[in-house]
Amino acid sequence: GKKIQPLAIELSIIESVFKLREAQPSAIVDEMRKPLIDSYLREPLLRCRRYLRRDLSSLSPGPDLRFDYLGQRFLSFSIMATRLQFENSCEVGVFSKLTNAYCLVAIGGSENFYSVFESELADVIPVVKTSIGGTRIIGRLCAGNKNGLLLPHTTTDQELQQMRNSLPDQVVVQRIDERLSALGNCIACNDHVALTHTDLDKETEEMIADVLGVEVFRQTIAGNILVGSYCALSNRGGLVHPHTSIEDLDELSTLLQVPLVAGTVNRGSEVIAAGMTVNDWTAFCGSDTTATELSVIESVFKLREAQPSAIVDEMRKSLIDSYV
Repeated sequence: GKKIQPLAIELSIIESVFKLREAQPSAIVDEMRKPLIDSYLREPLLRCRRYLRRDLSSLSPGPDLRFDYLGQRFLSFSIMATRLQFENSCEVGVFSKLTNAYCLVAIGGSENFYSVFESELADVIPVVKTSIGGTRIIGRLCAGNKNGLLLPHTTTDQELQQMRNSLPDQVVVQRIDERLSALGNCIACNDHVALTHTDLDKETEEMIADVLGVEVFRQTIAGNILVGSYCALSNRGGLVHPHTSIEDLDELSTLLQVPLVAGTVNRGSEVIAAGMTVNDWTAFCGSDTTATELSVIESVFKLREAQPSAIVDEMRKSLIDSYV
């Protein structure tokens, strides 16, 4: 009979539910250590956290820290994924843009929406309230990474100047004259590679490569030309349209050099980038995102595994040894 291949999304759910990506001896040992930390070192832990957040935030962008007493080292304690909504909309990726160097949030929305981003990110990267072309759908109109930010021709001079003033000096902010002005729908990128709409101008392609510092590939995802809408990428993984074939997943994963999973957000929505925004250590998803979808997101983007560099580990270790 005909051999039936499982869908990529089914494989993703199986791997996530059974935590096959996380079944590592080190992870099991870490879980055994955590109760000991909490019961024996609660007060020293709190002091260590406050000390490190004050003095080491510039060394390693990331969330909080735990002190591992048995191993005498520091472990990253991931924020993982947060569910929220913009006013009454779960399309949080429409109203925000998150990278490893900055976060843009739509101006004029609920203060609670902005405060969620600020509480999770403000100690590490700037969180900037803004509009683009007088609209709030900033996540669909811009494209960016830690190296730069591309804005459509509809961006006003005041908005352009505000973002240049608010973002880190090393981030290049560039307004481009492109007919397909919803750049967020047409470009999907991390810090190394960009997938683009097949009909973008050649000049725009060159600008993407130059400003964002990436290698550019014209691609489709599950037959859709709006690659920026149907996937979300970081330097650690990516989530793509649920109908993406296994062959296409392999091809895209080879181009991007990160693992990819087919999935959904917001209880079955295929428009991935509209329902979430992500960087290398945290993600924000619409409030309709199910527990299964959230688990897949945390797994593919390795949000449970975000670890600081070995060098920073050693610096933290020596500091805490002298502090405690």
